Amino acid sequence: MLQTITISLSSLNISSLMPMIIVIFGGLGILCIDLIKKDLSKSLYVMLSILVLVIDLGVVLGFNGPSRGMFGMILDDGIAVLGQIIILVASMLFIPLALTSKRFHEYSHPEFFALFLFMTAGFQFMVASDNLMLIFIGLETASLSLYTIIAMHNLEKSFEAAIKYFTMGALAAGFFVFSALILYAITGSVELHQIAKVVSAGEYGSIIPLLGAIAFMFAALGFKLSFIPFHTWVPDVYEGASAATAGYISIVPKIAGLIVALRFFDIFISAGISWAYYVLYAMIIITMTFSNIMALVQKSVKRMLAYSSISHAGFVMSAVLINTTQAHNALFLYWIMFTFTNLGAFAMLWISRYKKSEFTAKYDHPYQKFAGMVTVKPVAATIMALFMLSLAGVPPFALFWGKLYLLGAIINSGNTFLAILMVLNSAVAAYYYLKLIVYMFLKEPDSKANIIYVKNASTALKTIVGFSAIVTIFAIFTIEPFLEMISSYVVASGF
Repeated sequence: MLQTITISLSSLNISSLMPMIIVIFGGLGILCIDLIKKDLSKSLYVMLSILVLVIDLGVVLGFNGPSRGMFGMILDDGIAVLGQIIILVASMLFIPLALTSKRFHEYSHPEFFALFLFMTAGFQFMVASDNLMLIFIGLETASLSLYTIIAMHNLEKSFEAAIKYFTMGALAAGFFVFSALILYAITGSVELHQIAKVVSAGEYGSIIPLLGAIAFMFAALGFKLSFIPFHTWVPDVYEGASAATAGYISIVPKIAGLIVALRFFDIFISAGISWAYYVLYAMIIITMTFSNIMALVQKSVKRMLAYSSISHAGFVMSAVLINTTQAHNALFLYWIMFTFTNLGAFAMLWISRYKKSEFTAKYDHPYQKFAGMVTVKPVAATIMALFMLSLAGVPPFALFWGKLYLLGAIINSGNTFLAILMVLNSAVAAYYYLKLIVYMFLKEPDSKANIIYVKNASTALKTIVGFSAIVTIFAIFTIEPFLEMISSYVVASGF
């Protein structure tokens, strides 16, 4: 006799899906508009994308406490809300960078904006779930959209970057699925809260399969967060992508990956599985140190910022290792400060971008391009220097406060040695940030620099840079309200 399966629609909890539904339908709406009327201005698509993201943010901010949806697969808790806020705000700040001249034709296609919204939805699914299958679907939705966006820059090295990113991403996807498969085999679930119950009770049988699942997830998240030695795609992808897209890659995919890592590794660190703790410890130290060494020898500012983003990801991953409430608060504070600073730095590169490289065919932004910038564009040079000082953690700029609070959390947890290593790495990093400042202020300008610096400086880009600079300079006045907001959401997450 067949058994009737009944599904309660109340368990769908459509309100938990609304943030993702809004951006998905927004992307579909843009495609439909293009079918009805061709050759509309890209300004219209920029405004429509921002409108969709603003509506989405309003829905996300209507958080009323932890809840589940989509038959238990969606987890709408404080961590999910924080992650979505960062993703949406960063997306709203990056999308106006499309308002440049027509030289960069990818922004003239509505498909770019539809893909951008689909990518945003994928990242939202990642942070708003503790189901490994839904996280995987979100990850691949975002990744496939991002591969295409990179290729749409329509340069030879853009195609190369997209292929490299796709290949490495496919390998990471395989590792993620293998991890989920093993965890399902030994715990009977792909839901992290159910896996946590089995692991904490020690009911998973042999430790070997569990360590295998952790190792595969280390590799999968290592690729997405660009940890050493899974970072090999990063410099080429950043160099091949537009500066605007590279800046986005340095911020949004990483916060999504960090939240997945936070949910995943919390299970094993809380259960006292020392192997996971020490491997994560070693990965953090290696990632920070090696990426800083590599950044020292780069000849391109964009590639330097690529290795810089690896270092920052390793730096903030220490909050996952420490796994205290203060560390979780520090993670989000750090990334909010990093978002504004890195947004400004990459926006400055985008302003100086010219389709035909005047210096070298290999790099869009070699250091010599910025030589003597202070004599040509003193305001632009000063603003870029502010962003570099913030990335270096110089007070009183934005990232100094993120680093200070994170180091405080690490020291309070008793990990003084890790804190010392992080301070030493910050000192090393300061050298390559100051290197760009030396070029801008102390080197003789190139005769072609006057042509290049004004090529892409639209009103929209100047506005974004100005906003980022204001937040970076006056961050001290935002720390307390940011911490209050972050703390309220972290408490509502159960961590």
